[in-house]
Amino acid sequence: MSEEVAQEGQVAYIHFVGRVAEGPDEGEVFDTTDVDVAMEEGVYHDYRDYKPLEVRLGERNVIEGLEDAVVGMETGEEKTVEVAPEHAFGERDAEKVVEFPRERFDEEKIGEDKLVATENRKTGWITDVDDDTVTVDFNHELAGKRVEFEIRLLDVRGEPGERSARTWEKKKGRPVDDRRDKNGDRNEES
Repeated sequence: MSEEVAQEGQVAYIHFVGRVAEGPDEGEVFDTTDVDVAMEEGVYHDYRDYKPLEVRLGERNVIEGLEDAVVGMETGEEKTVEVAPEHAFGERDAEKVVEFPRERFDEEKIGEDKLVATENRKTGWITDVDDDTVTVDFNHELAGKRVEFEIRLLDVRGEPGERSARTWEKKKGRPVDDRRDKNGDRNEES
């Protein structure tokens, strides 16, 4: 694999492990592309496909701090970065903690730490229940927390530039099956 520096406009393929970087859950894995880590840390979900994450650099389709960390990495490079809340899942917003009349909920669905959804598909956690109201927190569960990412850049495709990734895909096509092992090497067994 030739070493290439990831730049905006390119498509980067990464493996990562995301951990909480502060508070009582410090060190806890909240997301990963590595199936072995997911199983070891108890965050494995069988409905999920554990494979390298494809990041179109500059399009801001992933956490800002994660994408910023990938720009400038060389293929094969590994690094760990800590990301502030404003560049991760945002700061906690008191306006996203809302009280609803209790009668708006089915009684069997009421309980602290239960996940609920509104008619417009916003999800939040019930944080408090009393005789008249149910309080729901619509903040991301990691809002206001620093997080850490262990990143390994596996590959970079396309040329640097504003629309390069899309142009490269039009010319070359999107990879149909780009399976790679944990070291980033192409898996030819499929």
